[in-house]
Amino acid sequence: MSTLAVYPGSFDPLTNGHVDIITRGARLFDRIIVAILVNAEKAPFFSMEERVAIARAVFKDQPNVEIDTFDGLLVDYLERRNAQVIVRGLRAVSDFEFEFQMALMNQRLNGRIDTIFMMPAEQYTYISSRMIKEVFSLGGRVHGLVPDTVEDRLREKFASRRSVEGTQSGASEGVRS
Repeated sequence: MSTLAVYPGSFDPLTNGHVDIITRGARLFDRIIVAILVNAEKAPFFSMEERVAIARAVFKDQPNVEIDTFDGLLVDYLERRNAQVIVRGLRAVSDFEFEFQMALMNQRLNGRIDTIFMMPAEQYTYISSRMIKEVFSLGGRVHGLVPDTVEDRLREKFASRRSVEGTQSGASEGVRS
């Protein structure tokens, strides 16, 4: 029997910490699905389509890594996909309590599904998607912390936002003159 694992998250954006866990998970399991959460309550920086495209580009050469989206209960998604394992990343002790509670709830909801915790490589333990967006938006370098395609997309996204903001402020200044 082959083992199918699911690594769920928002991946907004995908970091090298995520890539490290996915790559190592692909060595441990026959297949791993990167399941990008559709969360209507959050306003993601990258659209769902952009996050899927980025992940597919990063893992295009790894045939046992699949990119998908899901909403609702994770255990229901695993059941639909006939997956047996949830992969979760732990960066620090502060992640553990929340992840531990989630693993126990998922176990209660579906006792046939196991959760495996993986730590990213040491150089990525402090990285979070939120931190990447914040550092980049303030002009900091994120090279080496995210895949090159993510860095390129961040640059494009911030450049287009600045040009829209510049156009809007220029238009409003013309009204004030």
